[in-house]
Amino acid sequence: MSGKRVNVLVYAGGGTTLESVRHATWSLRRLLGPNYAVLTVTGDQILKEPWAASCALLVMPGGADLGYCRTLNGEGNRRIKQYVQMGGSYLGLCAGGYYGCSRCEFEVGKKSMEVVGDRELGFFQGTCRGLAFPGFVYHSEAGTRAAEMKVNREALATGGGIVPESLRVYYNGGGVFVDAEKLKSRGVEVLASYTDELAVESGEANAAVVYCKVGDGGAILTGPHPEFSGTNLSPNEASGHHDYPSVVSALIADEKKRVDFMKACLTKLGLKVSQETEAVPSLSRLHLSSSQPSQITELLHSWHENGIFAKGDDGREIIKGENDTFIVEQPGRWDMSGVQDALPVPTSMDADAKTQADGQSADSLLDYNTIPKRLVTHEDGLPDSKETPYFNHPAFFANLNHYNTHHPDSAHTFGRVILYGEVVTSTNTLLDKNPTWLSRLPTGLTATATTQLAGRGRGTNVWVSPPGSLIFSTVLRHSLSLSTSAPVVFIQYLAALAIVAGIHSYDHHHYSGYAQIPVKLKWPNDIYALDPTTPAPGSEEKKYVKIGGILVNSSYAGGDYTLVCGIGLNVSNAAPTTSLSLLAEKLHLPPFTQEKLLASILTQFEDLYTRFCRTGFDKRFLDAYYAAWLHTDQIVTLEAEGGARARIVGISGDWGMLVAEEVVVVAGRDVGGRGTGRRFQLQSDSNSFDFFKGLLKRKV
Repeated sequence: MSGKRVNVLVYAGGGTTLESVRHATWSLRRLLGPNYAVLTVTGDQILKEPWAASCALLVMPGGADLGYCRTLNGEGNRRIKQYVQMGGSYLGLCAGGYYGCSRCEFEVGKKSMEVVGDRELGFFQGTCRGLAFPGFVYHSEAGTRAAEMKVNREALATGGGIVPESLRVYYNGGGVFVDAEKLKSRGVEVLASYTDELAVESGEANAAVVYCKVGDGGAILTGPHPEFSGTNLSPNEASGHHDYPSVVSALIADEKKRVDFMKACLTKLGLKVSQETEAVPSLSRLHLSSSQPSQITELLHSWHENGIFAKGDDGREIIKGENDTFIVEQPGRWDMSGVQDALPVPTSMDADAKTQADGQSADSLLDYNTIPKRLVTHEDGLPDSKETPYFNHPAFFANLNHYNTHHPDSAHTFGRVILYGEVVTSTNTLLDKNPTWLSRLPTGLTATATTQLAGRGRGTNVWVSPPGSLIFSTVLRHSLSLSTSAPVVFIQYLAALAIVAGIHSYDHHHYSGYAQIPVKLKWPNDIYALDPTTPAPGSEEKKYVKIGGILVNSSYAGGDYTLVCGIGLNVSNAAPTTSLSLLAEKLHLPPFTQEKLLASILTQFEDLYTRFCRTGFDKRFLDAYYAAWLHTDQIVTLEAEGGARARIVGISGDWGMLVAEEVVVVAGRDVGGRGTGRRFQLQSDSNSFDFFKGLLKRKV
């Protein structure tokens, strides 16, 4: 079994600047969505986490490469180099470009500025020498210019996209790759050359951007910053520059060329770029509704009684959460006043664009958490299709009521109240990060969205949530008195079982074939499906790919655990792995609809939870979990136990830990999986389970 490489990792550890990291992530998310998750990683994660197997591209952004050396020299660089040689891709931008060479020469002979020395990665087996252009000052725009580059279109034309002949790109402190033309025999190609006279000796070609073949992989190194968009630079906020507005103006004029050049470079590295680069959409209104609208009236009344509402400066009702502010609106009485003024005005020199408040593009580096969310409360009916064109509320509630008739033992609270937004930050964030408001939300309230701008996974992970994903978070309250008989840790397993059951019982009356959809569970909280491109049975091992994940956040107050259970699931989006509707099509079944599948999963979840509170995670639950998971009798390596080999036995019935039994090893080989009698118990929150490699790693 092997997984697709869907992560693009942007190094954000020692030596990087915030501006460079943000510009890199901003640009790459637009160029590579929805096929990849663009994440930031720390030095510790590069050193200790099993990142390489799922990494499509490692990006070293701008900053100061001595900081990179201090963090990554030795083991870190060994892992990076091995990753690229084994077929990975590296993108080094400015400081990351210097860092990817055999030698760095920066401001030679200038005291307090000089940085000279050999570098370990050596993808470009020569020297990167800077400054290519004079005037660089740390933490300043003094040396910034719109540097013109002539592009080697022949080297970039293989991707089939448009490649510009030349373009102007943001430059501030970068180098030139010395004598790059002489290294052709070593797999080096010059992708772009500076056209202006340089301040240092560069040899032939004045190489500004180079491609280096490295084993089975490749690296692109740049002197300037082609990831910086002029739309994210503020022409009035530059220190020490004689004419910064003209630089910004030149870069904005060449924005399309910049995008086309970046697309060509990423394609050269083997990545699949977006056909269209669209702005991240602005946040939409949130709609609070129920199949019984009087419940919304009662809920608003309780918020008034409990001091949840406050008055804004203009007299409107607002909810001031710890993370988000909600402006409360009535259907048909939407008031735009004050929303523009409430947008944050960036203060960073070049990391943020001017916002809509200044008449600039909304496609900028906004902190979406600081933007007020508009909450429409529906007390007289459901939102109509014009208000929520991507989510049919009547269809959802009709399906919910239908499924509930098959589960008479449940209280039918899950999904009774829905909070829907077409574009949100994250359904989990909206609930979990506003605990005062959360404490007054009804049990079973479910937040769902069509698109998330900042979906959350475990740890630092981000779940890719392009259109076509089913994204939702449900509020549960679990009594402390159940801690022994029904420990809260098992709720993530209930959610996983509910997803499988919700898919398999999607339409049992008319299309029993949905029970054949090949979905499985990966411990502790991921949903996998059989890759439909897997060869015919018997020709090769079946390959499963991730199509969903679960994130449960919990807090404790007043005798109850308050849980926010977040779920993301690929329903109709084939990227970045596969989708449920594609699997249904293979079985000649009608495609899934978001509303019906959400209703099916929620009713299964509530039914399982109701039984769990009564029986605990008993043998019936365990049998169902084992029938659905991928790990029966799997042999893994326990790194924290000296590389011991062990067979996965199951999960413990008390605290839901993974149980593994050591097997006999002779001359480095397992002896028929025979046990030694030694057992291990591993917690889901302290171990990283690399399913495809069969390794259990202790998280640090």
